[in-house]
Amino acid sequence: MDIPILKYVVSMGVYFILLLILIDVMKKYYKFATYFWIATLFTIPLWFVTLDGWFRWVKTLSVIFPIILGGFIRIADQERHRKGEVWNFLRKDWVVWFVYGILFLNIAEATLKDVALGNLGNALCGLLLCVTIPFPNGRKYFKLSETDKSTFIAYTTVAWNFLYTTWNLCFVYGESPAYFASSFCILMAAEIYPIIKRRPELYITARIYTLAAHLIIRACFPNLFLNVMNSSAWFNPEVLYYWGLANGILIIPYTFWYVWQIHTGRAEVTFFRGKSHSAAG
Repeated sequence: MDIPILKYVVSMGVYFILLLILIDVMKKYYKFATYFWIATLFTIPLWFVTLDGWFRWVKTLSVIFPIILGGFIRIADQERHRKGEVWNFLRKDWVVWFVYGILFLNIAEATLKDVALGNLGNALCGLLLCVTIPFPNGRKYFKLSETDKSTFIAYTTVAWNFLYTTWNLCFVYGESPAYFASSFCILMAAEIYPIIKRRPELYITARIYTLAAHLIIRACFPNLFLNVMNSSAWFNPEVLYYWGLANGILIIPYTFWYVWQIHTGRAEVTFFRGKSHSAAG
């Protein structure tokens, strides 16, 4: 194995492992997680130097502020002895719609950027990913774990998770090819962590934490990833075009399947990997 390839293997491998550890720490220590993300706001002065353009600012703020609020929601749910209007408000059912809305916004932001970049096939995939996020009605597909430190869990399907991953990778490949290798790590960590834990409903939580960490590192140390895993040389416009086209095609049959599951009521079983809703909950 030559030196350039070895550099990518080592840097990406180390980053991947650190992300898995980060997810586990954030999931287990809900108070620490909340205070940690609050502390990241003190790095905002650096962002004025490093963040370039509206998308970077919107992307970073639309992840960090919600993850902080999400931390307080976990505290409110976990520590029921806390009284007051604010704590009671944080325990109401709107919180699961909040998580749903942030996920929807995250995809929509990148979809609009895909349209601006002319990656229309991938933009179609992003649009239909928004459409096929399971609704959180009655805390059915989105909820706070009753046994795992009030961790957010979401019963997205294996196919949806895969389509989200390939869509997001394609988006980064076209929007910031230099950061494709590092973005690959955060997406793979989100995919692998639930497999390791044998809890597929942790995919969205894993994705939230890896994305937030990645955005903070990019906002504070933009050259770090460029120095150790710059992937700009991997970019090929034909690959981008056909990748986006493939994603746009793949999401169409999934969308029909999703609608059929909802219409027939089969989602009560299929979205929970073969278990009934009562058993999964």
